[in-house]
Amino acid sequence: MKHELTSEIEIRATPRQVWDVLVDLEQWSEWNPFVTRSEGVAEVGSSLVNRMEAPGMRAMTIRPTVTDVAPGACFEWLGHLGVPGLFDGRHRFELQATDEGTRLVQREHFSGILVRLLRRRLDDNTRRGFVAMNEALRARIEAAAPQDSPQVSGSAEAARTGRATS
Repeated sequence: MKHELTSEIEIRATPRQVWDVLVDLEQWSEWNPFVTRSEGVAEVGSSLVNRMEAPGMRAMTIRPTVTDVAPGACFEWLGHLGVPGLFDGRHRFELQATDEGTRLVQREHFSGILVRLLRRRLDDNTRRGFVAMNEALRARIEAAAPQDSPQVSGSAEAARTGRATS
């Protein structure tokens, strides 16, 4: 069974400004309500230690491996619950330059025999965690961004989406 969650948000800052905060893993505990602690470095092959606290779920620590890094563009890791094939998650952040700043797309592709059993929690609790993290990242970056940063048009609500696809 496979499943994917996606959440995206517009941030009034350059992709480089977003990238610098996104990959400063040691600082995640200061602003991130979903991954409340992260240890490691954003380098392919590196192991991370991430403390995940999805709304309404018990906190868990995962130890994923960084699988893709393109500065200013994407950051990805692959984690497993127990042994590979039981419940795997490929978590990816993509940064896309827009006229107004940066679109951050956060997605996770889940696979394994437990996906069907956990799908409802993923669609509810985990998706809410993605949205909360995106909003907190935007707030942190926009609060620190210089006055000449790109401006995002439209309402904040229109810029924020969260959707699940199979």
